[in-house]
Amino acid sequence: MFLAFTASTRIKLTHRFASDITLLVTSACLAGCASFRPGTIARRAGDEIMVAGQLVHTGTRVVLWTDPGGYDAYRVERRFAAFDQSSWETSHVAVAELTSPNRYGMRRDPQLTPQQIEQARGGGWDLPLLQKVVDQFVIHFDVAGTSRQCFAVLHDARDLSVHFMLDLDGTIYQTLDAKERAWHATSSNSRSVGIEIANMGAYSSRNARAFDEWYSRDAEGKIRITIPSRFGDGGIRTPNFIGRPARPELVSGEIHGQSLMQYDFTPQQYRALIHLTAALCKTFPKLRCNYPRDPAGKLVLSKLPDDELNQYQGVLGHYHVQRNKVDPGPAFQWGYVIDGARELLRAPSMPAAKGSSRLLSSHGQ
Repeated sequence: MFLAFTASTRIKLTHRFASDITLLVTSACLAGCASFRPGTIARRAGDEIMVAGQLVHTGTRVVLWTDPGGYDAYRVERRFAAFDQSSWETSHVAVAELTSPNRYGMRRDPQLTPQQIEQARGGGWDLPLLQKVVDQFVIHFDVAGTSRQCFAVLHDARDLSVHFMLDLDGTIYQTLDAKERAWHATSSNSRSVGIEIANMGAYSSRNARAFDEWYSRDAEGKIRITIPSRFGDGGIRTPNFIGRPARPELVSGEIHGQSLMQYDFTPQQYRALIHLTAALCKTFPKLRCNYPRDPAGKLVLSKLPDDELNQYQGVLGHYHVQRNKVDPGPAFQWGYVIDGARELLRAPSMPAAKGSSRLLSSHGQ
């Protein structure tokens, strides 16, 4: 009788103990996770980029592919085709350059172990693993004029992709998580993050008429960007935005030994790019906040030799990766961007390339 009573009591005490523990855990969770009650909506601040599923603040406006009005490079249909003609089955027949429903792929790195490849293959990139792979930030101009037109060209016509697009008003659009291998810079795709900046590009003097449709002088004689009427408002998010190059006249310079002319990027684009550059350099420790320099510390104006490109870690232009490219062009102010990003990172100052450590502007913006 005594033994039976003891066993029964033990059972009751065990059940009571388990119930008490459950109550304590539940109470602790409810007390510490009040903001995570079912149905609670967690809102973005609006400046975050997505890196391996994590939100990273930049301090400037960012529109994700998941946001209203965003550009989603994960979708296989053409964004700007008529809906009943946009499916992949129709698109790859209508557009010869569309050879794959996916305009992106998985990053590949010879240093990844088979186990890490299996982890990443399922989309399971975590931030530490991604930080081992990403060490370059490639800057392009889009020769499309606006980010909306850039996405139409890349996604609907070219079978290409890029992580970020930077519009005339400084709005950054992210089209893919930074964990993805976007198709934008050939040999650097697996190790880089890329951005397309809205700008009509650089041309030789004999092709300078290419600027006529996109740039004109206002009543005060100042250069402004004029989006052709066939593009409507261009998709610019800032109401009544008037875009002006940071410098009012064409900028001349050489890339790959070619003499080129280009209108500068807008001050709004420079400010946003500085914030994004700082955020990426902070997030990816192997991505140095610097650009390719020669032994004298000046900006390299041609493709990096293959061995140097393989070793290079930092910010670079498309022309540093491919000899048949000239973006971001002779007008791009490398010193201003890198110095500004370093200031945000509070990094030790380094000599700027010949040019300036401030934004060259005659617009007072």
